[in-house]
Amino acid sequence: MSTFNKRPVVRSYAGALRRELSLRNQQYAKRLQLLSRESYGAPPTICYLPSEDGMCHGNFLSESYCAIVRDETWRKRLQKAHSQARSALPREDRGWKELDSGNSSDALLMNIFCFPGTLKNRAVLDLLGVEPGSVPEFGFKARVPLANGRVDRTEVDMRLGELLVESKLTESDFQCREVALVESYRDFADVFDCRKLPQDARRFLSYQLIRNVLAAHHGHCSFCVMLDARRPDLREAWFAVMSCVGIVDLRLRCKVLTWQELAEALPGKLQRFLQEKYGIAVRNNATAPFGDESFAANV
Repeated sequence: MSTFNKRPVVRSYAGALRRELSLRNQQYAKRLQLLSRESYGAPPTICYLPSEDGMCHGNFLSESYCAIVRDETWRKRLQKAHSQARSALPREDRGWKELDSGNSSDALLMNIFCFPGTLKNRAVLDLLGVEPGSVPEFGFKARVPLANGRVDRTEVDMRLGELLVESKLTESDFQCREVALVESYRDFADVFDCRKLPQDARRFLSYQLIRNVLAAHHGHCSFCVMLDARRPDLREAWFAVMSCVGIVDLRLRCKVLTWQELAEALPGKLQRFLQEKYGIAVRNNATAPFGDESFAANV
């Protein structure tokens, strides 16, 4: 049995990134005079409101948001209710949505992959290993088979061609689930060296990684986790799970990619948006540390 109990470190990396995004989004919203509210608690999460005509939204680059609004299936993602709105946010008549949050990894994912031109860029396609013409499907239902003949109904953040994507930003970890639940997946014991998987007395850690590797196995797909370079804890969790994948071909179809690595291949306007709002910078334009005076001067 592999124990993987590093919660204090997880909190420090996730907490530091939340603090930085709070500051960046406060200044971003102020500079552009965007409709926004702050969540309760410290540091506050900045949540944005759409414009009155519904054609603009502060959490999205305008080109990405226009593309989302025009696509019926993408537009439905905007309606997903914010699970903590009642306790964490001031009341709004329209109701808060998950993608209103400046910390939302799904909003980050859609900002990038709904931006016109992202998937016409050969460098992006090669980095991801997908074919030209692939169309993003957000909230993909992978239908991973269970041992009882049923299927898992949870969603994968995005399917792009034959690639499944899990996106992470400020989330604390890849979630934990009870041993019995994880062992209920039909192919679990065939895919993983179960004894070596990170776990405690009652739960498997990094459940989302386990589930999505099983989804890639079932669908004969590749799997990529997109995470921030400022989250080495998530990268460490990724490698801990990948080392337990017993099928070599499947392990080779799984990869991790940082937003910073992806940003290097993106259009210039999208790069500038990601750097200002998220602190996601390409290697030749390093991000100022949280609290650095040069950050405020450059925003």
